[in-house]
Amino acid sequence: MKRALLLAALGLASAAPALADLALATSKNCMSCHAVERKILGPSFKEVAAKYKDNKGAADMLAGKIIKGGSGVWGQVPMPANNQVSEADAKKLAAWILLTK
Repeated sequence: MKRALLLAALGLASAAPALADLALATSKNCMSCHAVERKILGPSFKEVAAKYKDNKGAADMLAGKIIKGGSGVWGQVPMPANNQVSEADAKKLAAWILLTK
């Protein structure tokens, strides 16, 4: 309880989940090809969030692409399938990516 009050007072109440999902993205090798604010090999997470901001099915679609991979949406370089990501983790990552506006 004290920690929640301290985080809220510092304006960091939402920082913990964001950091946790950044840690998840790092642990699943997403950050090898993506960054939050700039394009590396794949688009930045902010670009992805902007592209799908009005798409109600975006979280499920992105979770599927995280697991199965995809191609043709962001250029010629395909995104490989990521077999080490569970469905639950893919959904967490997709939800976090869509919040990086």
